Amino acid sequence: MPSHTFTVNGKTVTVDAPDDLPLLWALRDLLGVRGPKYGCGVDVCKACTSHLDGEAVRPCVVPVAEAAGREVTTIEGLADGDRLHPVQEAWLEQDVAQCGYCQPGQIMAAVALLKRTKNPTDADIDEIANVCRCGTYFRIREAIKSAAARMG
Repeated sequence: MPSHTFTVNGKTVTVDAPDDLPLLWALRDLLGVRGPKYGCGVDVCKACTSHLDGEAVRPCVVPVAEAAGREVTTIEGLADGDRLHPVQEAWLEQDVAQCGYCQPGQIMAAVALLKRTKNPTDADIDEIANVCRCGTYFRIREAIKSAAARMG
């Protein structure tokens, strides 16, 4: 079985897995990284959104072989020690989460958006298109705007 070495949240890891195993399963089942959630497996719901070399990706559709030699960041790697990322702080302040299932993916998508766009419009925020069954979209939008202001 092929070995794949990459970095997850700052730590180098190696997994033995078929090249086409979805990165999500390598993270969750082989490495015990539980933040990215399985929702649909076909890049629709975006509950698993994580970063690959700083770009938002859905690891449910990214083969583990594509992560080789690269940096994967999940919600677990977003904070700096005990200091939350500004988007995480805004999520708490705006009381975004209800059930919370989609929130890791929502937060990771928002962080990627704010890397690309310092002052996102409502249309920019809508383009991240993560699905929230609880319907907290208004609070998600407010949290992203609050984080954008905080990040300057």
